[in-house]
Amino acid sequence: MAESTSPDRVIEARGVTKEYPYQGDALHALRGVSLSVARGEMVAIVGPSGCGKSSLLNVLAGIDPPTSGRVELLGTGLYDLGEGQRSLLRLRRLGFIFQRFHLLAVLTAAENVELPMAEAGVPKAERRRRARELLDYVGLASRARHRPPHLSGGEQQRVAIARAVANRPEVLFADEPTGELDRRTGEEIIALFERLNADGTTMVIVTHDPGVARRARRVVEMADGLVVSDGR
Repeated sequence: MAESTSPDRVIEARGVTKEYPYQGDALHALRGVSLSVARGEMVAIVGPSGCGKSSLLNVLAGIDPPTSGRVELLGTGLYDLGEGQRSLLRLRRLGFIFQRFHLLAVLTAAENVELPMAEAGVPKAERRRRARELLDYVGLASRARHRPPHLSGGEQQRVAIARAVANRPEVLFADEPTGELDRRTGEEIIALFERLNADGTTMVIVTHDPGVARRARRVVEMADGLVVSDGR
């Protein structure tokens, strides 16, 4: 696939719409959104519940195809790719952080971090070394052998962040990453995001948390399926 996005832009969305069937009609989640994200940016997408934030994140990340419009991610027409190719792209070049962590309870913290590396075919010795390195990075080296039920919410989110960056993603997507956390723990997670961003990771974060929005380099506000403001 020919590359068409400017080298300093990792995401370029043009005229994106998203409709969902609803009671014989269509629910318009996105109504013609255009948005670009430059390499190294930390972008917070804000707005009221139901405004289209998560729908936009899922479209930008290759999880849910738009009804119309075009998305280019890392120089490639994202939905020109088949689902298998998009899955490989997500595995190898993108990272994902969710509100409810989605850790596997039967695995230790280290094993959860290793999982995406195992899926990518990283040799066992390398993924164990990398998992130790990442758990140290997020301040959990001493908790590597603990399973999620024995970790606090903030610790689980730190493990989830370590897992998300295990394959060295170029873009990290986060959907309400502090939504399940208390204020102090949320501040710690935001500080970790700032560190990741300073280390060169492009970040797109959907959030209701004003603390996240204040510390992002750029805030995109949505309402009724549209971008209504975009400020750096």
